[in-house]
Amino acid sequence: MSVRIVIDSASDITKQRADEMNLDFMPLKTLFGEEEYLDGITITHEGFYEKLIECGVVPTTSQIAPYEFEKKFKEIREAGDTAVVITLSSLLSGTYQSAVLASDGYEDCICLVDSLNLSLGIQNLILYAVRLREQGLSAREIAAELERVKDKILVLAVFDTLEYLKQGGRISKSAAWAGTMLSIKPVISVVKGEVVILGKARGSKNGNNMLIQNIQQSGGVDFTMPYCLGYSGLDDTLLQKYIRDSAPLWEGKTNHLPISTIGSVIGTHAGPGAIGVSFFHQ
Repeated sequence: MSVRIVIDSASDITKQRADEMNLDFMPLKTLFGEEEYLDGITITHEGFYEKLIECGVVPTTSQIAPYEFEKKFKEIREAGDTAVVITLSSLLSGTYQSAVLASDGYEDCICLVDSLNLSLGIQNLILYAVRLREQGLSAREIAAELERVKDKILVLAVFDTLEYLKQGGRISKSAAWAGTMLSIKPVISVVKGEVVILGKARGSKNGNNMLIQNIQQSGGVDFTMPYCLGYSGLDDTLLQKYIRDSAPLWEGKTNHLPISTIGSVIGTHAGPGAIGVSFFHQ
């Protein structure tokens, strides 16, 4: 009997990496108008941004259906395995609720964890789960430990553009225009499962400084736990600048920082050029 870890694509762990870590990968759907893609399966992170830039259509994402989870849970039971299922925040998507509905009757082998997070934040929780599995913990023990520590995860990000927030109806056209003229960079975080705006920085340098200040105020990075940085778009130029600006935070690790691309769940609203960091705070 094996302990399996089931994840959704909102973690921004790629399918290839999931396979390498022996994770069960379940994709959300990304829609560009009438065109539907399985996130991480039929469209990569790179392909998502290429299409986002080219087509001018505002994309949307949709949750994993209960039926898909039920198929997965049936497969797990028939294999004689148990599983920890780690999902995107229930306050940002119906994916967790789909898993809850599908888990009825599978309580003997399925343990659900609502990450109350997204992207890099979920990724750190998953990496910790992998560590616990390697230590020999059961699915129930892993789920209990994830519930204990998940509130210690901090996610911070700076968006480079307001354009995609405007396209998605998150801000008005006039606010987007004024923000663009003033080079406003929104700084966001995840608090109790929801995305919040911590502040609005004028220019990338001030945005980077705001990230640094928030990390310092949190008590700093717990380097004994998983942590990672990420970027949206097709290159990591802005992230590399942030790493240089924030070098003292990383305690000599700047040449070996774990870096992830940010996929469609954040990318739909952020567009290219966003940078983010996630870690367990001290």
